[in-house]
Parts: sequence; structure tokens; C-alpha cells
Amino acid sequence: MSTSADPLAALAALPGVTESVDAVRTAVDRVYGHRVMRRRSNEVTSEAALRGARGSAALAGADWALEEVRRRTDFGGEGEPRTVGAALRLTAESGQLLSIWRQSPLRVLARLHLVAAGGAEEDERVGRPRRSGEPVDEPLIGSALPLPDADEVAGRLDGLARLLLAGSEAPALVTAAVVHGELLALRPFVSRNGLVARAAERIVLVGSGLDPKSICPAEVGYAELGVAPYMAALEGYASGTPEGMALWIAHCGRAVELGVRESTAVCEALQRGAA
Repeated sequence: MSTSADPLAALAALPGVTESVDAVRTAVDRVYGHRVMRRRSNEVTSEAALRGARGSAALAGADWALEEVRRRTDFGGEGEPRTVGAALRLTAESGQLLSIWRQSPLRVLARLHLVAAGGAEEDERVGRPRRSGEPVDEPLIGSALPLPDADEVAGRLDGLARLLLAGSEAPALVTAAVVHGELLALRPFVSRNGLVARAAERIVLVGSGLDPKSICPAEVGYAELGVAPYMAALEGYASGTPEGMALWIAHCGRAVELGVRESTAVCEALQRGAA
């Protein structure tokens, strides 16, 4: 990452990033201008939350149909039900953490991991960064990226927090993409890092004012684009090269655009009285 006074703004100046930022802004403005949003925005927000949670769970290995997520209530079991339940809980919780995020991002990350872990509160590894020698369960990434050691994780988390608290002139998409990419690359917790990273990205997009009603679920877009492109873009981020960083930011932008398309379809269905 750049060593300039505002490294996030430096990323925003990379080739192709401005185009991604502009495309996202245009798409978000369009869905916020939909006539349904003037009267039924709460319904769109609720549906976007459900669809976003489904998308995030799909990337974590629980690729359930939307209607199955909608009707099921048994999210306490092992395996896929617990993953879907974690995604749903994170979606519900993230909207309550905006004010805390502005003061202490690391406190919010700890809370997100605690929420994602669900009934595992008795595990002393939950809600804190992993320590030396503790394994990481993150099947999506596996051995595709080197796993930073605990000391590097602690240092980079602290650096990320300081960067966020310092503020930046960078567009929300860039900041959100960096938060998402850094958490995935670091895998700071022993489990559920992908779910936590995507929830943190959502907090940034909402808290920045880009998507204040949380109706643009990027998680839908990531799932639609697929695991292979997601991992290829993440590897670009982890490389730290300008080209790799730009690839990751563009991938995140495309995911937001697809989330906008999903919520636009919800608006159209509500307008027709079909949802």
C-alpha cells in the first residue's frame, strides 16, 4: 500500500479505480431515486439484508436458495445451517455498530466475530485476534494465500484501525474494499473471517453515506460473480501491487453494482405488487 499521507486516496488514483467509483455512485443514485424508495424503503432494506446474508453464506460454503433461507429457522446445527445463521446474525448486528465503528473499529471486529460464532462464546478464542500457533478454519481461502503470523496480524490490524480513524478523502468504495481485503488477507480470527470481512465492508458502505439505508448488498454480487473471480481479485489485493489493488477494488465495485441491480429488481417487484 502507498506510503503517502493518505494511502487510501492514493489507491483511488490508480488506473481504472475512478471508473469503478463513478459506476458505483451512478448505480447507487439510480436505485435511491426509484419511486418505491420514497414509500417502502424499509421493505427494500429488509429484503436486501436477507439477500446479502444469503450471498455471504454462499461464499462461506452454504449456498442455499433464497427461499430456503427465508423459510428455515433451524440455524443452530453444525455445518451449513450454522454458517447461514452466522451470516443472518451479522447482517442484523452490523447496522447497530456504526457509531462504535467510528470510534473503535477493532472493538467492532471483535463483536462481529463473537456474533458470527453464535453459541461458541465459551471458546476463549472467540472475539479476539488469533494467537501464535492457533489454526484458522477458512475453507474458501485454504492455502491459496500465505497466512500471516499473529504478530503481523496484530500490527496490521492496528495500522488499519489508525488509518480508518485518521479519516481519508478516498471514496467509500475504496475504503470498504481495503477493509474487506485486509481482513480476508489477514484472517485475524480462528474462523468466520470471510463473513466478518463482508459485514465490515457493509458497515463502511453504510456509515460513509454511500448506502445509508443498506439497500445495495455487495454480498449478492460477490456470490453472483463466483468464488474463482473473488479469489483471483483477493490474490491481487494480497500482492500489494498497484495492478492487484486496482483489480480488487474494481471487483468490489462490480459486486456493489450487482447488489444495486438486485435491489432494483426488488423495487420493481414491490411496485408491481409481486413482493
